[in-house]
Amino acid sequence: MKIALDPFMHRHLSLEQLPAKVKELGYDWIELSPRGDFLEWFKAPRVFPDRIKSFKRALKDANVGIASILPMYRWASNDEAERQAAVKHWKRAIEIAVEMEVDVMNSEFGRGPHPDKGSCYCCHTGSMIETCEDAWWRSMEELVPIFEREGINLHVEPHPEDWCETLQPAVDIIRTVNSKNVKFLYCAPHTFYFGDDTKAMLRECADVLAHVHVGDTFNHKASSGLRYILNPPGTQARVHQHLNIGQGEVPWDDFFGTLAEVGFDGIMTACVFAWEDKADHSGTFMRSEMQRYVDKYWKK
Repeated sequence: MKIALDPFMHRHLSLEQLPAKVKELGYDWIELSPRGDFLEWFKAPRVFPDRIKSFKRALKDANVGIASILPMYRWASNDEAERQAAVKHWKRAIEIAVEMEVDVMNSEFGRGPHPDKGSCYCCHTGSMIETCEDAWWRSMEELVPIFEREGINLHVEPHPEDWCETLQPAVDIIRTVNSKNVKFLYCAPHTFYFGDDTKAMLRECADVLAHVHVGDTFNHKASSGLRYILNPPGTQARVHQHLNIGQGEVPWDDFFGTLAEVGFDGIMTACVFAWEDKADHSGTFMRSEMQRYVDKYWKK
């Protein structure tokens, strides 16, 4: 198992400074999320040979590896020009992963086109969902053969607001891709969008599960929908969080215990975004807590 940190809360550090910080916080692995000086959100990579060389040197000096690279592109856009641009960016990102000697990439199913052109948000019975899913499949037809040829594994998660934001059909879609290189990522902060039975959900996806994100959240459906109070009343906005373990309502003994039960041995990433003002404390706390649960359930 690789216990990694998503260093998004430390993105103010340069790429060359990042590995030493990750090591200082107790991690040997990074899950590299989008940042402006590497894989920018939705735009072409900002990567060139000298940048790769200096980043690899910093990783080696700190004895830290990259467990996964996380690109975010509009590969499910129903705007064909956007989708083609996303596929182009994905192809370059795969080349970068190969150059960085990284064999895992992860991403989300996608929120469709640029928000200026519409959104999948709350339209899970409308035409936008169908056209975005069709666009995603077209992208996968182009990209899966490249992942397989390059020996890169792709881990995909459903995210709130994506065209697919729930455990099902996400797990069956991954199975339908039918590639040993394409697996499922279970994001604990999205637990209450998936359902209410953590044990059952983890058992359901166990055959394709390769990656988990660890962070806490409250159940936005609880207390008659008033766990969070949003204004104005009746708004369709929904909330989820990425908190430290213990600050929300994810049932952590069920989560870690079931992962151990199903033999999980993939990537486990601390994925907290709520505490930029306490980023170091959050990172060290999460590393300690994850290790405590690993020792409790995997080392029986």
